[in-house]
Amino acid sequence: MTLKSPFSLSRALKAQKKLRRLVEKVARQSWPLAKSTKAKKKHVRPQFVERIGFGSNPGRLKMKVYVPPRLARNSPLVVLLHGCLQTPESFDAGSGFSALAGRRRFALLCPQQSRSNNANLCFNWFRPSAVARDRGELMSIKQMIDTTISDHRLDGSRVYIAGLSAGGAMACALAATYPDMFDGVAIFAGLPFGAARDAVSALSLMRSSVERSALAWGDLVRLASPGATLWPPLSIWQGSDDRTVHPANAEAILSQWLDVTGLERNAAILRMKPWGRVERWQAGGRDLISYYRLDGFGHGLPVGKDSLAGVKGGRDRFVLPAGVSAPRELMKLWGL
Repeated sequence: MTLKSPFSLSRALKAQKKLRRLVEKVARQSWPLAKSTKAKKKHVRPQFVERIGFGSNPGRLKMKVYVPPRLARNSPLVVLLHGCLQTPESFDAGSGFSALAGRRRFALLCPQQSRSNNANLCFNWFRPSAVARDRGELMSIKQMIDTTISDHRLDGSRVYIAGLSAGGAMACALAATYPDMFDGVAIFAGLPFGAARDAVSALSLMRSSVERSALAWGDLVRLASPGATLWPPLSIWQGSDDRTVHPANAEAILSQWLDVTGLERNAAILRMKPWGRVERWQAGGRDLISYYRLDGFGHGLPVGKDSLAGVKGGRDRFVLPAGVSAPRELMKLWGL
């Protein structure tokens, strides 16, 4: 049976679109508040603000900050370090750290590399001058942290940092160089501190890691912070199928920090998970080192599949679905 219509097809399609928009608008207004809020959070992405002028900035980095509206005084600060070929915005789009900042009430600081420093937007974790105390990119990030705490009256005792790949290596370097600055550190597909001296040795390290004793690994950290006795809780994350940063580097990071903290390798509490395994070393009633090993996972930040469902415009290539959501897990580890 065929029905004739006085309207043209194009006019009919336009009418359908208008009707759909109207229905959606009415539905949003009619839904319970919880659902309406959820829809808005899904589509409205928080905006980062670039802070100009935060110190001498010897590393020539950019400083981007997201602070939720009406954030209380003495709130925590989370620092997020992107990997190569990423920006703070692309990294956040899939990981959802800014959305968590709004819900969990913390400020989010995202240092950004520039192409003039590194053509691939990698933090220069392999250059000794970039990761030395009070020099280079490391000093720039420290100045950003100090400035953010001062600007927004945050709690300087609750500063947490997470980094992916080159950003993970920089997070490791910051923990080694300024251990008293952080209350939690997360390293995703990163590299041990002090392992490379230039780009050539960095590429070799990424392919296969370097053989060193635990004592030798630990000495690199102790040399950076002589006399330090207190170290921030550390979580190490690594995929077994990572083809960019060899998984042996995660073992090297673990060896480095076990030696620094004086914890024994066989003292771990092991938990098997559907997605892999977690080993935890405890001291003083808290987890001091956690090692997350994800089976069949590649190079990236693991997030729950539902976290990517609402991402528009394409997700970041290094934010990958997994059986565990790292951002949510960090909220638990850090008590946020």
